[in-house]
Amino acid sequence: MTGNQEDSMKERVLDLVFLVGVLLKGIDGLVELIGGALLLFTSPAQLQGAANAVTAEELSEDPHDLIANLIIHGVSQVHAGGVVFVAAYLLLHGVVKIAIVIALLIGSRRVYPWAMGALGAFLIFQLYELVTKPSIGVAVLTVFDAVIIWLTWREWRRDRELRDTWRSTVNWVFRRPVAS
Repeated sequence: MTGNQEDSMKERVLDLVFLVGVLLKGIDGLVELIGGALLLFTSPAQLQGAANAVTAEELSEDPHDLIANLIIHGVSQVHAGGVVFVAAYLLLHGVVKIAIVIALLIGSRRVYPWAMGALGAFLIFQLYELVTKPSIGVAVLTVFDAVIIWLTWREWRRDRELRDTWRSTVNWVFRRPVAS
């Protein structure tokens, strides 16, 4: 493979990662929206009951199961005000992510700076959370958001709309010639 072919391959892979990232952001936004809406109608006692029901079988098999114990511990720390805050955060985060994905799918390049700004604001909050209450989940989410911001900036800088990236990437994945 020549240097030019390697660069082209790298660009195609980055395009694919960007598209998968946008898809995952959309799915994540939908899950957050549903989760936030459900939390609005859930009391801390109901959360505790649901956590106990979900983890009971696993904890009966392995009382030291890390994930199950983290769920139980996390839910036990929740109070009524905390549920409302988490619900509001999830709803806001979910709506923003879905709006970004929809705007990108519609095809306006003008949305790229807004998408980067919104994700950047969430990234700053996540960094604050990492400093004050470190967790692996927030660390992974922060890295993922940083990569998506960088890939969005890359697309914006390349003056391409999402549909153009989608079309050329699908053609590349299925090895079809790109129509001009």
